[in-house]
Amino acid sequence: MNMTSTFGVAIAAAAIMMASCQSQREKDNSEDRSQQKIDSLERVIAQSNSETEDLARTIQEIRDGFRKINEAEGRVTTEQSETPDQQVIQENMDFIQQTLRLNRQRIAELQQMLRNANQTNTETKKAYEAMVEEFNHQIETKTEEIARLRQQLEEQNIRIAEQDEAIDRLHEDVEDLTQQNAEKDRTVAEQDAAIHTAWYVFGTKKELREQHILDRDNVMSSEQANKDYFTKIDIRVTKKIPLYSKSVEIKTSHPAGSYTLDKDAQGLYTLRVTNTDAFWSVSKYLVIVVK
Repeated sequence: MNMTSTFGVAIAAAAIMMASCQSQREKDNSEDRSQQKIDSLERVIAQSNSETEDLARTIQEIRDGFRKINEAEGRVTTEQSETPDQQVIQENMDFIQQTLRLNRQRIAELQQMLRNANQTNTETKKAYEAMVEEFNHQIETKTEEIARLRQQLEEQNIRIAEQDEAIDRLHEDVEDLTQQNAEKDRTVAEQDAAIHTAWYVFGTKKELREQHILDRDNVMSSEQANKDYFTKIDIRVTKKIPLYSKSVEIKTSHPAGSYTLDKDAQGLYTLRVTNTDAFWSVSKYLVIVVK
């Protein structure tokens, strides 16, 4: 083989090698773009699943609330016959009123969740919104029904008082008993609120240090910590806290497995409490550093 042929073969081999390398780079770039698309789709799907789970959980809680109200209403109706137990009736009526208020809060939260849902399609959203309207209708209907039941109880109490002379001796103590019951109700309500109340705050390190919530890496160690900077919540209602940041660090203690940090399509985090009792068991304060 002469020198010219050898040179030609070398050039051809180099060209083939360059083409092969170029093809491999294009393949690698294509695979990277493909993987990026998959990652993006997975984030969207994860966000959609998270929204669906939150909506479904809240709807089930509302349905459970109505079921419990109906059961308590049935117990009151049963106690109305013959010789009613005043304490049982009072306890069940109190429970009904508390559960009605809680269901109103849950329905309001469901409406807010639908406003914020950005991965739920329009048709599904309309179905959820129709369900919210039905829940609101049920609330109003049940409120009127309970008002009628309360009126029946008041009328029955009058009849019972007229039929049982022994009750007449208690009339002079009615005001005292009413006041005691009112104080008891206030105490129970305050205790209930205290048990189910928590506070959360998120902000940059600079912001939290300015409020003395963070002292270096110590949390709430300063007597000057500004507790008014926190948001007060009912832990039975608030299960999800949007953090509007791509970088978050939880500074307070909350058991692993009791919450998740979910990213939306823009990479912004939302904290979702999956086990309410466990999450708030260590501290009723939640402090999160964001960037």
